[in-house]
Amino acid sequence: MARSVADEKQYLRAILTDCRIAISSESARAWSAEIVRRILAADFYRGAGRVVAYASAHNEVSTDSLIAAALAAGKSVMLPRYDRARGRFEPAYVSEPHALAPGAFGILEPPPAAPAAAANELAGALVCVPGLGFGLSGERLGRGGGHYDRFLAEFCAEAVTTGLAYSFQLLERIPEREFDRRLNFIVTESAVYCAGDAPRHPRGAAGQGGTPGWLC
Repeated sequence: MARSVADEKQYLRAILTDCRIAISSESARAWSAEIVRRILAADFYRGAGRVVAYASAHNEVSTDSLIAAALAAGKSVMLPRYDRARGRFEPAYVSEPHALAPGAFGILEPPPAAPAAAANELAGALVCVPGLGFGLSGERLGRGGGHYDRFLAEFCAEAVTTGLAYSFQLLERIPEREFDRRLNFIVTESAVYCAGDAPRHPRGAAGQGGTPGWLC
């Protein structure tokens, strides 16, 4: 019997979670540093006045040096913050690299006093997205709560979205549902991958029919 999309995703989550946990802290640091180096050298970073990062957890690609570099360069930096009352994430500004506090899920986020950003403030921003796995056409496999898909849909429709991944997290395809959001770029320690022009839902060719390819 064929697996459902939900079953496929759960199967991949279990495998990729184990793989990510198994990598050494030394490898995670080295690969994260190379991923951030590639982002800082990319035109989509240099042309962005605003950057939305995330606080890494559970051996995710670290964004600490990216946050510090973006602030030092004079860019506005935001991180997702969970709004308990509305049950969703919102982007909130970060004033300095260590001005974060544990949030609803035990992950660091901007404190309650940090100002939130409106959706129109993210137009043209670079949004860096974590995940368990990514597909060659910009598909993303998250933890299963759908929080980032809703965040991307509400705030980041006009932003440049970039998945940060170790090479083993990049797969030929990730099973999708209609509400899943595709990303524009995937950055690993090995290369920067252009997944297409827009994170839209139809399966098949990325973007508007162009062939996805390695940029560097």
